[in-house]
Amino acid sequence: MIPTDLRRLLLPLTLAACGLTAGQAGAAVYVQCPGDTNGDGVPETPTPGVVCKHLGAGDGFSTMADGKVMYGFGFSDLTGIAPAAAINTGILAANFAAPTIELKEGDKFYLTLTNVGMAIRPDLFDPHTVHFHGFPNQAPVFDGMPEGSFGINMGASVTYFFNITEPGTYIYHCHMEATEHMQMGMLGQLFVRPAQDGTSKSYNGRTYTRFAYNDGDGSTGYDKAYPIQLGSMDHNFHDASETVQPLPFADMKDTYAMFNGRGYPDTVNPAPLPTPTVDGESVNNNQQSQKISSLITAAAGERILLRLSNLNVTNYYTVTALGLPMRVVGAGAHIARGPGGNNLYYDTASVTLGGGETADVIVDTVGVAPGTYFLYTTNLNYLSNNEQDFGGMMTEIVVQ
Repeated sequence: MIPTDLRRLLLPLTLAACGLTAGQAGAAVYVQCPGDTNGDGVPETPTPGVVCKHLGAGDGFSTMADGKVMYGFGFSDLTGIAPAAAINTGILAANFAAPTIELKEGDKFYLTLTNVGMAIRPDLFDPHTVHFHGFPNQAPVFDGMPEGSFGINMGASVTYFFNITEPGTYIYHCHMEATEHMQMGMLGQLFVRPAQDGTSKSYNGRTYTRFAYNDGDGSTGYDKAYPIQLGSMDHNFHDASETVQPLPFADMKDTYAMFNGRGYPDTVNPAPLPTPTVDGESVNNNQQSQKISSLITAAAGERILLRLSNLNVTNYYTVTALGLPMRVVGAGAHIARGPGGNNLYYDTASVTLGGGETADVIVDTVGVAPGTYFLYTTNLNYLSNNEQDFGGMMTEIVVQ
């Protein structure tokens, strides 16, 4: 762990590498958003169906459930921040998991990415991108793949544009030096609600207004939805990156398995976790990095939609909701339906996902006794926070 005093020295070095000094406006930070006149990504004159978001890409720290403070890379939400303050706000603000992006079919989505640089590793001049994983019709220039697109350099911004045409559960991540940047934490959840949302459809005697897909019959209707990101980290890899050591790609073995960037019991804390601290001092500029809880709550009789995604670069994971029925209604951002229109939904006790895969799973609590149930991985060695047992990739489903 780099000493706190050294971190204070590294911060101005990072700003200087971006061509900035603390408090100085950064002309290179440029946000494109229709109706936005001051560049903060929030339109003063909103246009229906137009969504804007501004993300920062940089580094920071998160706290594992056993108390270890871990260095990583990540995205932060800079939407609403003036361009002059964007770099300063985004430094050491990396979130794990990355900010969740929620859209609706038919939206025009303007996503600006600003590379704020690496405060702890100012020697790294890594560009970053956003890859909208699984999106079927983006222009190649906006794909984030270095082979056919481009990366965003330190201190610069680029605005991606996506015409949202397909509902479902997706993923976004950095695709520059993908194995390294994804292992280090540049991973986020993105889902698209269907055009059918807001209409009323009855299914099995109940009426729904929210749906996983444009099913036409209400069969993917739900009462509450919870995005759950499966992921894990190798602390040796992260420590080597922080201390400027050779990165052990061939020996990568994840030691912390998590839901939404937290291990159990932190997964059930409904609030953002406190800023990571070392020797009583924040190492994240007093900013919180783990904001997304995985606690799932429902009233008895409600249908829960779990938007599951595996953003891991090393492992397959199998998850189960012990004692609760699970029905898979979609995968890979496609409804489980055959060419002839027949539903191919299936009931299961567990779902297995490899890296880059998603699944839409409905848990129906009709007839389920109130109480606390568990969603967890059946890869039992990952029910731990490194060497601490009874943690890891597990959360609670509370039926009230």
